Amino acid sequence: MTPGNNGASTPEEDDPFGYLYADGQANGATPPSGGGGYGYPGSVNRVRAVGERKYGQQTAQGAYGQQAPTAPYGQVPQQGGHGQPNAHYGAPETVPGGAQTARTPMPGHGGGGGRGRGPNTKGLLIGAIAVVAAVVIGIAVAMTGGGDDDKGDDQADATPTVSQSASPTQKETKGADEPQELPKTDAKALNLGDGVTTASDIQGAKADGGVYVTGFNHVGASVVWSVSGIEKAGKYTLNVNYGVPGKDADATLTVNGTAQDRPLNLKNFARAAEGDAAKGWTNTWADITLNKGTNTIQISCADGNQCDVNFDQLWLESGWK
Repeated sequence: MTPGNNGASTPEEDDPFGYLYADGQANGATPPSGGGGYGYPGSVNRVRAVGERKYGQQTAQGAYGQQAPTAPYGQVPQQGGHGQPNAHYGAPETVPGGAQTARTPMPGHGGGGGRGRGPNTKGLLIGAIAVVAAVVIGIAVAMTGGGDDDKGDDQADATPTVSQSASPTQKETKGADEPQELPKTDAKALNLGDGVTTASDIQGAKADGGVYVTGFNHVGASVVWSVSGIEKAGKYTLNVNYGVPGKDADATLTVNGTAQDRPLNLKNFARAAEGDAAKGWTNTWADITLNKGTNTIQISCADGNQCDVNFDQLWLESGWK
């Protein structure tokens, strides 16, 4: 009998539990006994505990086909230590001329049939942390080294070039739609006519130092405001702050040499008692039209006007009320 043949039966027919069935018992299947194997007569016995044979070593046993002793029924056969060859078993490749086999270890498992270890996650974690730390250090170094360069670039850009202006012009800083800041004046800046002067005796004037124009209570009295810097010709509103001694007044308004159709209304809007000039401070307005550039605004006392009035401040607004 050759090493490749251990009987008439084949491994497919070798049912170690055949003795449990009627047909198996009819064919001679026997339960295990202390003196030998079990199963069908002449069956193939090639049972070997996993891991008992190391790669490249031969087991110490007799000729191929020799049946290894078995323990009594219900007991575990005695085997060698972990990873040691079983003296009661011989694989075909141990017999001279028998087929040699090679085993490839499974990844992640130790030799000798021992329990394999999982991937080295601790090592992977340490490696990942090292990579992240290196990246962070590199970024910090780059930012530290680039600070001076950025500072130098900023300093270089601050220098005006031929195509740049060192300081913006008034037109650039002021938007096209931004309203013009219109002129204003007070008593001390007006040109005064005959018999007209300034004073500060009456309390309540809003001009600087409480100064106001007085002596406007006779025909021929006048004040003139020369207005410059008007950027656009058109409609404007003249505002006048004034005071009356508890009675109504009016005056003639002339713009650029042309008298207005309606007199300047100087009523006692404050409703002060007659003779109480300190309580009679109030304001009025008139619609006028100005030219671009310089304009002349005159308030005068003409025939038919009631001119007992004091003037404090004058200012312009865009448009008509």
